[in-house]
Amino acid sequence: MPSQNPVFIPGPTNIPEALRRAVDMPTMDHRSAEFADILQPALSGVKRVLRSEAGEVFLFPATGTGGWEVAISNTLSPGDRVLAARHGMFSARWIDLCRRHGLDVVEVGAAWGESLPVHRFREILEADRDHRIRAVLATHNETATGVVSDIAALREAMDGERHPALLMVDGVSSIGSMDFRMDAWGVDVAVTGSQKGFMLPAGLAIVAMSPKALAAVESATLPRCYFDIRDMRAACPGSGYPYTPPVGLINGLRVATDMLLGEGLAAVFARHARIAEGVRRAVAAWGMSLCARRPEIWSNTVSAILTPEGFDSGALVAHAAKRYGVAFGAGLGDVAGKLFRIGHLGRLSEAQALLGLAVAEMAMADMGLELRLGTGVAAAQEYYRSKTP
Repeated sequence: MPSQNPVFIPGPTNIPEALRRAVDMPTMDHRSAEFADILQPALSGVKRVLRSEAGEVFLFPATGTGGWEVAISNTLSPGDRVLAARHGMFSARWIDLCRRHGLDVVEVGAAWGESLPVHRFREILEADRDHRIRAVLATHNETATGVVSDIAALREAMDGERHPALLMVDGVSSIGSMDFRMDAWGVDVAVTGSQKGFMLPAGLAIVAMSPKALAAVESATLPRCYFDIRDMRAACPGSGYPYTPPVGLINGLRVATDMLLGEGLAAVFARHARIAEGVRRAVAAWGMSLCARRPEIWSNTVSAILTPEGFDSGALVAHAAKRYGVAFGAGLGDVAGKLFRIGHLGRLSEAQALLGLAVAEMAMADMGLELRLGTGVAAAQEYYRSKTP
C-alpha cells in the first residue's frame, strides 16, 4: 500500500491537501484570459515572500538547478569571473555548473559544516581592483550540511569594498521557510524552487532579479534559449508565456503564497525556528552533534546529524525507509555515510516532528546505536510544551 507517512527529507516537502487540490486541476487554455488570474497573483505573491518591491519574478519549468542556470546564463558572458565558496554539496554543484558554462571561478574552500567565509570574500574583493569579478555566488542555506550563511553580512562586505559585482543567492531551501530580504540585503538574483518552502511538487524554478541584474541581461552573451529572461519578460506582462507553462504548478504557487502570507511571514519563520530547536534538543539528548559547527549557523530547515565514526548513516536511512516507511535525508558528497538529515520545513507541525524523532530513535536502536528510546522525543516535547506559538 502507498505510504501516507510524512517525509523528513529537506525537500521535496510534504504537500498540504489544499495545495494538492490546487495543483490537480482540469486542462485549461493557457493562452486564455483566465490564465492571468493564476499567473499574476503567483508572481506578486512570490515578490511578497521575497520582501521585494524592485525585483521581477520569473517562473521556469525546471528545478533549482535550472534556476542556477537562469541566473548565470542571463547575466554573464564566457570567461567572466565569479567568486564562490565550496562548503557543501549544493554550493559545489553551482560551481561545477559555472565551470561547464566557461566561467572563470574563484573558488574559496571551507569546511563542510562551516558557513560562507565572508571575511575571505572581503579580502578577495578588496584585492580585485580592476573589478574583474562579475558575480558573487552564495548559498544561503546549504542543504547538505544544515548550515545557514549571513547574506546581509556578505552584502555589507561587498558595499564596504564598493564592488559592483552582482550578488546571486541560492535560497532553494530557505526561501519561504527562513527570513529572506531580497531588497534589504541587496540581492541581485534570488533562486529557489517550488518543492521546499512553497510546499509543492518539484517542477518550478523560481528566479527573481533586481533592476541591476535585468540591465546585465542585455549585455550578457552566454548561450540561452529555453531559459532566456528576455522571452519571459516579453510574454509575462500580458499574462502570456514563451512556451507551454505548467499551469497546475503555477496555480499551486498562487495558493501556496496565499497560505504563507495568510499565516504571516514572521509566524512562518518562528514556526520553523521552534520546530528546528526541538529537533536540536533531541539530537543533544541522543548524545550526538550537528554537522553545523556553531549555533549561529544552525539551519532552521534541515538538521544534519553526525553519527558515530565507523557507523554507516546511509544504512540507517535505508532501514528507516524499509522498516517504518519514513524517509530521512542521506549524507551527500564529502559527508556521505557520516550523517543523516532531518528536514523540518514546509507545512510541518510539532506533532509531525515528534513522529519523525520517534522513528529516528527506533531506527537507531535497531541499528545498534546506544540510546534509550524516548530520550530525544522527551527533550523535544519539553521544549515544544514550553514554547506557545
